[in-house]
Amino acid sequence: MFPAIEIRQVHKRFGNVQALRGIDLSIQQGEFFALLGPNGAGKSTLINILAGLALADSGYLKVLGHDVRANYREARRSIGVVPQELVYDAFFTVREMLQFQSGYFNLRDNSAWIDELLESLGLADKADVYVRSLSGGMKRRVLVAQALVHKPPVIVLDEPTAGVDVELRQSLWAFIRRLNREGHTIVLTTHYLEEAETLCSRIAMLKQGEIVALDTTANLLNRYAAIQVSIRLNPPRLPESLQPLLCGQDGEVFRFSLKHHAELEDVLRTLRMEEIRVVELDVSKPDLEDVFLRLVRS
Repeated sequence: MFPAIEIRQVHKRFGNVQALRGIDLSIQQGEFFALLGPNGAGKSTLINILAGLALADSGYLKVLGHDVRANYREARRSIGVVPQELVYDAFFTVREMLQFQSGYFNLRDNSAWIDELLESLGLADKADVYVRSLSGGMKRRVLVAQALVHKPPVIVLDEPTAGVDVELRQSLWAFIRRLNREGHTIVLTTHYLEEAETLCSRIAMLKQGEIVALDTTANLLNRYAAIQVSIRLNPPRLPESLQPLLCGQDGEVFRFSLKHHAELEDVLRTLRMEEIRVVELDVSKPDLEDVFLRLVRS
């Protein structure tokens, strides 16, 4: 079975800027995959090449076995991309825009699926409204519907919930989860890291055009995320042996960054031996933001 997306040694330069530096990545069919990284890491460049909107300087990309350059028509039919920018035709209604997009894929009778998209994305009451008159959040819903109008097996979402309200985020993710359960491959880029942590089973992190981490979400959390512990002590002093673990202090509260929970027992044992009483203890679960910041800053 072909991977949903296969990327091998992709390089891309814009003038003096090396946007991509030998990207190697394989995403399997049916995955819910996150592509994360700070601004300028190369995420959108990679997506644009994948969608055929830009050309790689070297290397190759395939969608379900179709080379995006040599077999552009088949590759384009296999993928739907929701762009980060709000791009729309101001002179079409929502329904007309989706019908027009269907025509690109020679879909002559696509009205039933268009109606389902409109209903699922909360656009049914806006179907005959001109896109230009919609709010930013509604326009983003239209872009999602436009990307899905030909029922692509691979769906790429580039910041799909940027600037939209909580209700849309919840309804959109419920719909995308359903598509994933039905077998669609989902690739997500987002700055809402809690979305990636909740939705995605595997994550690639980009930095300066290179992949600096690629693993399951659980493994990344176990490997890179530190456990944050805050302890209020009486008397408010810390034994010398615990000083290397200290990452901050606020009066009587000492903050530690621990690699695993077993270290917490060592801290508490040392405090008991020094007859220092723990007045208050708070342990914060590591999350994807910790991993992201650690990798970006390193």
